[in-house]
Amino acid sequence: MTVTADMVKRLREQTGAGMMDCKKALSESNGDFDKAIDALRKKGLAAAEKRAGRKASEGLIVSYIHMDKIGVLIEVNCETDFVARTDDFRQFVKDVAMHIAAANPRYLSREDIPQDVIEREKSIYRDQTKDRPEHVVEKIVEGKLEKFYAENCLLDQVFVKDPDQKKKIRDIVTEMVAKFGENIIVRRFTRFQLGEELEG
Repeated sequence: MTVTADMVKRLREQTGAGMMDCKKALSESNGDFDKAIDALRKKGLAAAEKRAGRKASEGLIVSYIHMDKIGVLIEVNCETDFVARTDDFRQFVKDVAMHIAAANPRYLSREDIPQDVIEREKSIYRDQTKDRPEHVVEKIVEGKLEKFYAENCLLDQVFVKDPDQKKKIRDIVTEMVAKFGENIIVRRFTRFQLGEELEG
């Protein structure tokens, strides 16, 4: 199967991977686009894991206002100003801000949830299932806790703009790391809703 420049260009537009990587993936998959995309994603995700430890101190702070009723301020970091200035990075940060406005996460990640909140949730789940055998209760508690994370932690939430409703925010971040070749971190966010009760 001959890999044409047109095929390489098309794959590059779809994946954002480098020319040589696209050519190699197409050659190895005998011109099968889906297999080539899978190969590039696996390679990109492996590379993304290696980049996770690198310092990310550039980036953007973006605001998003929805109908003058909900406001979000978010900071997303990357390694270079060059990436921070790209349209793709800006759009990504704006999309995450819009997601926060829509999905209202309480925490950035599960690591940010105070231990007493987790213990309180576990206690409620145990009370709901106390008539069942202990080993069953623990499985149910773990399952309900995962659901709690998926509803309340930004990185565990399913991205509102994903048409298949499968990709989580952490998956989108990993894709961006693979695309830009830099470590990318959602550092912090604040969400305001008009008339909401203030804790304190």
